[in-house]
Amino acid sequence: MRIDVVTLFPEMFEPVLGASIIGRARQRGVVRLACVNPRDYARDRRRTVDDRPFGGGAGMVLKPGPLYEAISSVRGPKSRVIFLSPQGPRFDAAAARRLARLEHMVLVCGHYEGVDERLLRYCDEELSVGDFVLTGGELPAMMVVDAVTRLLPGALKKPEASARESFEGGVLEHPQYTRPRHWRGRRVPQALLSGDHGRIARWRELASLRTTRRKRPDLSEDSKGKTQDA
Repeated sequence: MRIDVVTLFPEMFEPVLGASIIGRARQRGVVRLACVNPRDYARDRRRTVDDRPFGGGAGMVLKPGPLYEAISSVRGPKSRVIFLSPQGPRFDAAAARRLARLEHMVLVCGHYEGVDERLLRYCDEELSVGDFVLTGGELPAMMVVDAVTRLLPGALKKPEASARESFEGGVLEHPQYTRPRHWRGRRVPQALLSGDHGRIARWRELASLRTTRRKRPDLSEDSKGKTQDA
């Protein structure tokens, strides 16, 4: 997969997305990541990308021209352009799986008071990472890149691990334990120490349902029904 990020602050991305699983996936060629700065497409000597909003108001608004030119510089026939916005539908596990099937994704980061509304007609969709406002779309873009990249073939050493994680199947992942067996008066569940793979699988399934009921009963009606039997 190829991912291009349209951002005024490209220097923010490498320290985060150049490390750990995402960094290794990039090194192996699982995903190609590049940033495009709209300032490079500004027409004046000061490389101006924002201006005061018509009608007045606090803050500055990103001009449509430089953003459009930046998007156009990387957009191709198979590209999907996504604007990160608190006004978009919620980004979730299902959205990550959908985006992981793309060949090319362009993530557009807003900033300041937002972008000129006319630019949005050149974006294929908007996505939000939550009902809150950040100073820019850079952190949401990093979250999308991380969530999508780890679903790509070759990104994880054990691909089957992603199928057992939280939100897959409408439930949270089962609790995890490691050594020591006894810690501060709490013991590791006996089923996990039994060596019986069938027993372990059953414990994890029921524990996953109980965890979902306790922490996130809102996830799905199906999981609520299942947890009543658990």
